[in-house]
Amino acid sequence: MKQNSQTLYLVLENGRVFRGEPFGAEGEVMCEMVFATGMTGYMETLTDKSYAGHGVIQTFPIIGNYGVIPADMEGDKPYVSAYIVRECCDTPSNFRSSGILDSWLKSYGVVGIKGIDTRSLTRLIRERGVMNGMITKNPEACDLEALRAYSVPKDVVPSVSVKTVEYHPGNEGGPRVVLLDCGYKKSILDCFLERGCSVYIVPALTSAKDITALSPDGILVTNGPGDPVNNPTIIETVRELWDTGIPIFGICLGHQIIALAHGFKTTKMKYGHRGENQPVRRHTDGRVFITAQNHGYTVVPESIDPKKGKLLYSNVNDGSCEGIEYIENGSFTVQFHPEAGAGPRDTRFIFDEFISRMKNRRAGDV
Repeated sequence: MKQNSQTLYLVLENGRVFRGEPFGAEGEVMCEMVFATGMTGYMETLTDKSYAGHGVIQTFPIIGNYGVIPADMEGDKPYVSAYIVRECCDTPSNFRSSGILDSWLKSYGVVGIKGIDTRSLTRLIRERGVMNGMITKNPEACDLEALRAYSVPKDVVPSVSVKTVEYHPGNEGGPRVVLLDCGYKKSILDCFLERGCSVYIVPALTSAKDITALSPDGILVTNGPGDPVNNPTIIETVRELWDTGIPIFGICLGHQIIALAHGFKTTKMKYGHRGENQPVRRHTDGRVFITAQNHGYTVVPESIDPKKGKLLYSNVNDGSCEGIEYIENGSFTVQFHPEAGAGPRDTRFIFDEFISRMKNRRAGDV
């Protein structure tokens, strides 16, 4: 295979090779390849900690057209392991832009490949399921056995979580929320602060005792990366917190962890839900909402014990579990992202619902 300095390759674990061109940082990287369907929101995708350990394939054919916008970042830096696009725009046009995506990725050491036939690549993953891949200049030297054996590290959640407790004050007398941080998005914090809540963000491995010592009105177990079963310490912490009677809310990975704490089961999906166009149906009234999602695992609906909880939301496309209402504590969880970074905002009312439940408990109604 003829090679030159302007050629880069994406090698999949099944041996399929895609030819492209380098952008972003130089280097080789091995990761799990997933696709995201958003037409916009690439800044939010790149900085979402839930993508740690993944190479993200953007299905929209041109990325970078509105430049780099730091205000749209969901984390302090990009967390994707690699970035795969059809075309990267080097002449962005947007009054909020502060730079070019290529240069920004270089500054953070994120390896990218452009010029890939992302349509063909996405169809392959849809048909075969999520696969590991490697970006390299020398595809003949790629060890396919090692590539197949790759998995997102089991300790990925503590690695992306905050290291010390952070406090964000809200309105005097407003609800006090503890975010058990498995990889939270900034938009989640913003949604609570906009509603007058005071927020403590605590590391993922914080004990139940230390969390309750903050006297929270409610606890959120946040989104994050990886297989939910690889978090036994957090699962046990949730079990202990459940006995306190404090309302608990879960988003994405948090939804899965709370389900596991109740003895329900999770499973890996064929290719997951990643994008801003996933329809979910609320079982209480049949209403459908369009949601933002980013997950590769799901709670098995048949494993939900009706004595502990019931299905609250389902995905319209494939029937997968999108939310659970729990019998105790006024607690509930959702698989999708109600904070809507980068959109749509159909389900931001869920934060109001959780705050209402916190206030009811404070008033003694729960």
